[in-house]
Amino acid sequence: MALDKSKTYHLMEVCGTHTMAIAKSGIRNVLPAYIRLVSGPGCPVCVTPPEVIDAALRLTERPNVIIATYGDMIRVPGSVKGDNLARRSAMGAKVRIVYSAMDALEIAKAEPGSEVVFLGVGFETSAPGTATSVEEAKRQCIGNYSVFSMLKMLEPSIRALASDPEFNVQGFICPGHVAVILGEQGLKFFEELDLPAVIAGFDTDDIINAVRMLMVQIAKGEARLENQYTDVVRPEGNPMARELMDRYLIPRTDIWRGLGVIPESGYGLRPEYADWDAEKKFGIRFEEPVIKTACRCGDVVKGKLDPTECPLFGTICVPEDPEGPCMVSAEGACAAAYKYRSF
Repeated sequence: MALDKSKTYHLMEVCGTHTMAIAKSGIRNVLPAYIRLVSGPGCPVCVTPPEVIDAALRLTERPNVIIATYGDMIRVPGSVKGDNLARRSAMGAKVRIVYSAMDALEIAKAEPGSEVVFLGVGFETSAPGTATSVEEAKRQCIGNYSVFSMLKMLEPSIRALASDPEFNVQGFICPGHVAVILGEQGLKFFEELDLPAVIAGFDTDDIINAVRMLMVQIAKGEARLENQYTDVVRPEGNPMARELMDRYLIPRTDIWRGLGVIPESGYGLRPEYADWDAEKKFGIRFEEPVIKTACRCGDVVKGKLDPTECPLFGTICVPEDPEGPCMVSAEGACAAAYKYRSF
């Protein structure tokens, strides 16, 4: 079977690091016209919905609460444009940028009179670190620390994408970081979906090689999971990290920006660790947001729209004054396109 070069073959990456690497290296500009790279729901900040951001913003209104967060989350707007953690901080709220969940735990130890809430955003890559912080909080009896889990799972999001009647992707560049944890075995579901998939590293050569491997599969009519990142990713992944996740985290139905509600697609804390679960400790509720915006971030994370096709891109929505999280996050498709003019 040969490639029909009159068609366009869409290859989707589902990793924010891949998104930035592809944009920075200009890979799109050297590929033949019949191969198109599109971005999927690989940026955890970008798929965090506004109602979850709104809930985090309401926490800043509580006395003696310190929000500890990764830097990418600081400027993500909720349902009101311009209302974000950076603005709340400027107005006097206690917001700290951290590099890990363990950093947030250290703040709780240093400030026992405050409640420290860590915004645990990420995929399976950061889930073990978040679980470790709960383990240490329990071991050290640190009661003023809790996690607001925004953790997401890769597989359910891909299955949700593939079930969309308008789904038009012929192959996947799989995230190397997630694969380090899950291993090749944890990504075999791509074969169940009859989708060619390649686990890829992050150098330009890695990504181009992954594209080549995908196109060979497509030309042969195959749909297999291949591992280009063999120096790092093992078939079994990281059993210790997965065991830690299983011990402290439990799958739950979750809300995704652009994809809506997906069953068993997020991680919450197990009931036995409710003392460190911010949702239970503070009675967090999610309210249906009322948003009036032409932002198309939801379609961007589904691969239906290139960032520059959004009517707000580069005009109303710029990194200095973003309308949606795809322009905020350092791993967002819109931020990558704007910074490197890659589309």
